[in-house]
Amino acid sequence: MKRLRMIMGPWVLLAIAVSIGCDQEDCVFDEPDGGANPGPPPNIVFVLMDDARWDGMSNMNHPYLETPNLDRLADQGVKFTNAFVTTSLCSPSRATFLTGVYAHIHGTRENGGGDPGPQTPIFPAQLQAAGYETAFIGKWHMSHSSDPREGFDYWLSFSGQGQYINPTLNENGLEFKAEGYMTDLLTEYALNWLAQPRDKPFCLLLWHKATHAPFTPAPRHQDLYAGQIMPEPATYSDPMADEPDWLRRSVVYGEISTDVNDHINDPTPETLEPPLPWTTDWEMRLNYHRTIVAVDDSVGRILDFLTASDQLNSTAVVYSSDNGYLLGEHRRWDKRIIFEESIRIPLLMRYPRLAQAGSTVDKMVLSNDLAPTFLEMAGVSAQNPDPAQGRSVLPLLKGEAPEWRTAFLYEYFMEGWVPGLPTVLSVRTENWKYASYPDLPNDIPQLFDLTNDPIELHNLALDPAYAERMETMDKALNVLLSDTNYQ
Repeated sequence: MKRLRMIMGPWVLLAIAVSIGCDQEDCVFDEPDGGANPGPPPNIVFVLMDDARWDGMSNMNHPYLETPNLDRLADQGVKFTNAFVTTSLCSPSRATFLTGVYAHIHGTRENGGGDPGPQTPIFPAQLQAAGYETAFIGKWHMSHSSDPREGFDYWLSFSGQGQYINPTLNENGLEFKAEGYMTDLLTEYALNWLAQPRDKPFCLLLWHKATHAPFTPAPRHQDLYAGQIMPEPATYSDPMADEPDWLRRSVVYGEISTDVNDHINDPTPETLEPPLPWTTDWEMRLNYHRTIVAVDDSVGRILDFLTASDQLNSTAVVYSSDNGYLLGEHRRWDKRIIFEESIRIPLLMRYPRLAQAGSTVDKMVLSNDLAPTFLEMAGVSAQNPDPAQGRSVLPLLKGEAPEWRTAFLYEYFMEGWVPGLPTVLSVRTENWKYASYPDLPNDIPQLFDLTNDPIELHNLALDPAYAERMETMDKALNVLLSDTNYQ
């Protein structure tokens, strides 16, 4: 008999049981217990970047980017090698980190679409109610207002995207013009807040503007990596002959509403012409990576302060990003779409109470999992307890081997100003990816064999040899939609 401890509902459990070779009656399903979290509630520092790729660290063997402080965090904690967002877009993803639920549940479906609704409380407010002192410092970017939000004892933010140089900031409701570089300013305010005397555990969210465009490095890094040669991505010249029509149209005609409307009657090419020659030393791409170096400096200063104040080992330090970013792969320079460069994120977690230094976790972990993880660390019962939405990773930190998810739902909702990128509903398993486009019934889906085609060059959706796989993946998607109460 096989015992399965899963986070999903009965239909998902049945599907997974079949996939691993046991009949429903031969399997026993039970819920995860997460394990004990001994000791007093830990402090929490959650550092979040914007648009930082999963491989944007030297500990991921980046060809030139140096991130010694992120490497230190990885060496002293756990590196999650398969971490994903469930919506690759700033506002929905940030709301998911805060609530632990999918965008179709918390309601923040597009950029500027508003803060998550009261039906999905955010984890800092739940920690505050349980006795934590909480602070938010950095980029909020759900509703555009810079005003303080409930759930935080201290607030420092800015409206929308903010500015890298001499930004306007809002401290506890008072707006003012600051002088300096955004990443460094946010770090200074974080350090000042950490240095305040307190008799409570604390939770600090330090959410950076970097690396969001326009990529603007700190003055001290403006010449870093000058002359660095960047190899052409293997997918840059993909003619996309077997891809959906919308994908080729977006490359040829553009994605924003004016471009789409101007070319609405133009034909869709059956294959793409070769692109412009790859620029090996493109300054914009270098600046993207230069902004990461300032955040690495910030992480180092935070770790140094926690060490000097004898708080490092009583603090959980987490580093991640709100989504990935394509840097020329598949001829794209953005996020949103389903390719791996868009949906994979970095995730490092230093938590010596449970985590073995220098360890790695290869299980699929989601942005949905951070909120329940922080709450379990603090011994707080989640108000969003549906495990189909997200689950605590503490058992993985402890090196346990619980039955874990083998598939997850990815969703993106078309934005009115970017009609060239359609709504997508996708299921990603350990070895396969299937993407459907419900608003384009006459276009084709996508199916990728990630084992044999990890860079996603060959869409197998129309290959008769994969018809059974297509049917299996489509059923799995519908199961996930049902299990997560998709509306």
